[in-house]
Amino acid sequence: MKTNRFVLASASPRRREILSRILPAFEVIPSDADEHTEGLPPREAAEAVAIMKAESVFARCPDAAVLGADTVVAFEGRILGKPKNARDAAETLSMLSGKSHEVFTGWCLLAPGYRASGAVRSAVEFNVLSDEFIRSYVASGLPMDKAGSYGIQDDARIVKRYEGSFTNIVGLPEEEIKIQLEKLVK
Repeated sequence: MKTNRFVLASASPRRREILSRILPAFEVIPSDADEHTEGLPPREAAEAVAIMKAESVFARCPDAAVLGADTVVAFEGRILGKPKNARDAAETLSMLSGKSHEVFTGWCLLAPGYRASGAVRSAVEFNVLSDEFIRSYVASGLPMDKAGSYGIQDDARIVKRYEGSFTNIVGLPEEEIKIQLEKLVK
């Protein structure tokens, strides 16, 4: 595959930061794809949205390599999206407090003559979060644009332990994306 143009189909500053460690130069073109995946299990939903995002941007940039991604937090089989408001964020954090959940980041890489997609799973166990901590964290605004109402990178007091890729939990599985980009340029 011959292209010198790489595009991240996401407005996420966290994905941009992670991808910049792998690729020295790329464009950011947020997707306008419909992200509804009613009824799909969490892993499949994350991959389906990543594909939709990549396809939406690739249709506008058919000469480029386009990376789409979507992160889903799942608790007891239920997908926890971004919070609707501060109350929703606080309720989600209270629900996850002291418990384990899964994080899936779906990814899709499209380029002329190339298509690959998948999803990476990580497991996360929260510390027990006090009501005071939850109030303070929600008031900071940090959880408001994040699936599951938290960012593992935001505060070390949130997560007790995790299994799998740290960057997957942040929003882009760096190790997997590096492997996929190497396959693309071979």
